[in-house]
Amino acid sequence: MSFCRKFCFSLLLLLIAASCSSLDQSLSNSQQTFISNARIVDGTGSQSYIADLRIEGNIISEIGDLELRQGERFVDASGLVLAPGFIDTHSHHDRGLADNRDALPLLSQGITTAVFGQDGSHNYPIMNFFADFENSPSAVNIASYAGHNTLRNMVLGANNRNIATEEQTNSMENLLQTELDNGALGLSSGLEYEPGVYSESEEVLALAHITAAANGRYTSHIRSEDRFIWESVDELIDIGRQTGMPVHYSHMKLAGKAFWNEAESLKQKMDEAREEGINLTADIYPYEYWQSTIEVLLPDRNPDNLEEIEFVLGDIAPADGIIFTRFEPDPSYVGLSIADIAELRSDSEVRTLSNVIKEARAWSVANGGRSAESIMGRSMQEADIEQLMLWPYANFCSDGGFSGHPRGYGSYPRVLANYVREKNLLSLEAAVEKMTSMAASVIGIEDRGTIKSGNKADLVLFDINTIQDHATIEDGQLLSTGVSQVWVNGQSVFKDGNTTNARPGQVIKKIR
Repeated sequence: MSFCRKFCFSLLLLLIAASCSSLDQSLSNSQQTFISNARIVDGTGSQSYIADLRIEGNIISEIGDLELRQGERFVDASGLVLAPGFIDTHSHHDRGLADNRDALPLLSQGITTAVFGQDGSHNYPIMNFFADFENSPSAVNIASYAGHNTLRNMVLGANNRNIATEEQTNSMENLLQTELDNGALGLSSGLEYEPGVYSESEEVLALAHITAAANGRYTSHIRSEDRFIWESVDELIDIGRQTGMPVHYSHMKLAGKAFWNEAESLKQKMDEAREEGINLTADIYPYEYWQSTIEVLLPDRNPDNLEEIEFVLGDIAPADGIIFTRFEPDPSYVGLSIADIAELRSDSEVRTLSNVIKEARAWSVANGGRSAESIMGRSMQEADIEQLMLWPYANFCSDGGFSGHPRGYGSYPRVLANYVREKNLLSLEAAVEKMTSMAASVIGIEDRGTIKSGNKADLVLFDINTIQDHATIEDGQLLSTGVSQVWVNGQSVFKDGNTTNARPGQVIKKIR
């Protein structure tokens, strides 16, 4: 081959190689996102700062004064806050997520991870639930506890109001072990609900020991949120004391007039537990209303006890503050209060409450035990909520879902709008910490919840000047505004008020 031909052939090879290298670089850069000039609130509680951030694949690769690379997606974040994606440690959005995998009510709040299996109930078996979302992901990450009430129903069945025998407790332990082996974060209890309300502390403690041995965590809707709060918190603390594992107080509240203005006493009790060495934490949502079943108003479950019902209406939740979000015997009652229904029926509020409970029970029996109702109840006061959210070990949650209470659509923007921007009760940095790194710590996640190189790129970009919840007690399914963009595992999932149809959410399982 002549020199000329050799030279030309070599030059051609070089040109082809350069072209391929350029193409590879372009393809690589197309998987990168450059976020410019953001006010970064990194989730640690540290002071915010202005910087650029680069996403490569599903991780945060660089933070600082960066140069835009050719082919990168460019996001101008000037004037906006960039924070870690919010982690909802207590969510009921699993009820409906399979049919709403775009997770719009979550993303519009900035939530990128939702933790299910709450209040003692979970999707059983957890292996199948996880497999569904591994095979067909949602737009958000998910995790789940295993629920005591679910296990109790599995073992005791129609006899679930009985005290569990040793053999039955052993069966629950075996079921729990399987759920933990398949990735449950730990054990949740709902001791104000059926059938957990009938369980003895020894039964719960036995399951808690199984959980602790598996390096899990315990979270509890305590036995009473309105009458026997101190004793119920003591039970939670004692489980932490005897097992040595982290214990978490679900949706902390003071939901009875007898306990109003006792926030400092509750915080002192929890501080004393932590000083003892118990790893006690809590979460809280920013509303005076709770949502549950109407049965929780009656610990003895006796709707014929009119004296007890009179106490409920006078000292726990007033008749105009008990509002149906679902009532299968008469769906026209949805949105009405007990006071409204009493007026419609020309009856007393006490008898009305008694009768609707009995009507709901009759409907449930006639329909194979299906749940017949759900209510919102106004039992808390704002002053206590504000004090409890300031407890250093309290993180925020929604306790919400796709229907009913507005907390499922508005909790996180409500905190930022009301308690950060308007009331200045919390700094932006402190509020974000309670939504991110603190929440990640509660459930044992190590690679999310803070903005740092190497962490998963779960991020939310929002305007602190305009972010706002809109969902109300009257209309609970109005989307929040003010979130500009959300990324989950490096992919843009929400932008300009809507989802992008990307569904990169992962199933997060307990790390062993």
